[in-house]
Amino acid sequence: MARAVEAREKLGTQQAENETVKAEFQKLKPENAIYKLIGPVLVKQEQSEAKTNVDTRLSFITSEIKRVEGQIKEVESKAEEKKAEIIATQTALQQTQQPPA
Repeated sequence: MARAVEAREKLGTQQAENETVKAEFQKLKPENAIYKLIGPVLVKQEQSEAKTNVDTRLSFITSEIKRVEGQIKEVESKAEEKKAEIIATQTALQQTQQPPA
């Protein structure tokens, strides 16, 4: 559960960062240059390519968030099932330990 929640938080952070980048891209004029950091070097990139990359990344992150949230719900569901099993077992055990009246 902790790993799934951690993954969801990480994806949420990545989504926020990419949404910020997308918002900044919308402020650009066609003549503005975009540079991509590749290792220690800045490489010029076409605006359309950069925007497409960010949109693709956002789409991927959104699908990953849905997948991870599904995992979280599944784990929560299994935890609730186990909790119900434990309560039923405890109740049955308590009933067998009570002396007859």
